[in-house]
Amino acid sequence: QVQLVESGGGLVQAGGSLRLSCAASGRTFSTYSMAWFRQPPGKGREFVAAITLIGGSTYATTSVKGRFTISRDNAKNAVYLQMNSLKPEDTAVYYCNTDTATFPWGRGTQVTVSS
Repeated sequence: QVQLVESGGGLVQAGGSLRLSCAASGRTFSTYSMAWFRQPPGKGREFVAAITLIGGSTYATTSVKGRFTISRDNAKNAVYLQMNSLKPEDTAVYYCNTDTATFPWGRGTQVTVSS
């Protein structure tokens, strides 16, 4: 059974930066395109960014383009999300998964951006 563990969240002021990490146990995800999702308070889970198998291509939702960067290290079975110029509307619980949400969801990591 694959277990996804997200980390790196926290409380940051608007304009600040955070780097999220996602590690997987139980199975390598080097054969999957991976993604980050987030769930703002009182809202549903939404797509943030994705990266293809070997990291050749990345995609991001419009609201984070130019501010967030997704990357991966297949040797470490890890995916990262570098978040810069954070805004209060980025406040959410952040999750990683395959781009089609193949694996069970982890607990996520809370990101809170104060104004």
